[in-house]
Amino acid sequence: MEQVISVSPVVLSAPERGLDLQVRISAPIKGNQLPVILFAHGYGNSLDGYAPLVNYWAARGFVVIQPSFLDSKRIGLSPDDARTPDIWKIRVADMKQVLDHIDDIISVVPGLSERVDTTRIAAVGHSFGAQTTGMLLGMRVIGEDIDMSDARIQVGILLCAGGNGGKDLSEFAATHYSFMNPDFSGMKMPTLVVAGDKDISPLTVRGWDWFTDPYTLSPGPKSLAVLYGGEHLLGGISGYLVTETSDENPARVAAVQQLTWAYLRSAFYPQDSAWQEAARELTQGKIENKGDL
Repeated sequence: MEQVISVSPVVLSAPERGLDLQVRISAPIKGNQLPVILFAHGYGNSLDGYAPLVNYWAARGFVVIQPSFLDSKRIGLSPDDARTPDIWKIRVADMKQVLDHIDDIISVVPGLSERVDTTRIAAVGHSFGAQTTGMLLGMRVIGEDIDMSDARIQVGILLCAGGNGGKDLSEFAATHYSFMNPDFSGMKMPTLVVAGDKDISPLTVRGWDWFTDPYTLSPGPKSLAVLYGGEHLLGGISGYLVTETSDENPARVAAVQQLTWAYLRSAFYPQDSAWQEAARELTQGKIENKGDL
């Protein structure tokens, strides 16, 4: 485990979104050939969130880049703003802009450019951020004839990603969120889907299993981790001492940390058995796999 350096905000000009794009970059102070994680926060969060995950990944050999999206509470975009209905699309465009300018972002940290392997890039997201990440991995929205996948992403992790739309949506979700009608059939990239078996959402008429749909309804290779007792923040992944955590559980957070890191290690370096070992050692959940990692 290495010490971590973090720089924010790194500002990218984005006139088409009406507001500059701000990102945070975190990296270990030592190490070479470091792969990259592009992280998408959940609704209302920001580039400063998810420190329990970001710090863990960076301390163990990853460069982590976190944009702040327009739905961040610190931006305070009005619900009546003309951009609001398209935030789900703008989020994906923001992630693509980060990829477009990844060398510029990395260069902000002195000496880091020579230590990063930008041929290995993962996308990870939580909740709304998992929907954003799914789009990069090949998921589409039914009724929207657009493909927002990005070949620069080789592997993904979806934390508490919403499931099937249509009749499975609550009346509120069906009325207000037309983009919550995913088609997972094109999401072919290797992906770990993480769900908690106590995550009951007002967005669906189903139970917690709704959050396993991205695994069930997509082609392999995929892996599913179900964490026993986990609610929507999986024990508190969105930050240290955050008040919105309803299932505070440091052991569960530790499980998410270990599983996600191990999955990406083995995905990028097939000779590394980290994922198999982490899955074998999991005591507070279960793992399913389909297809080879």
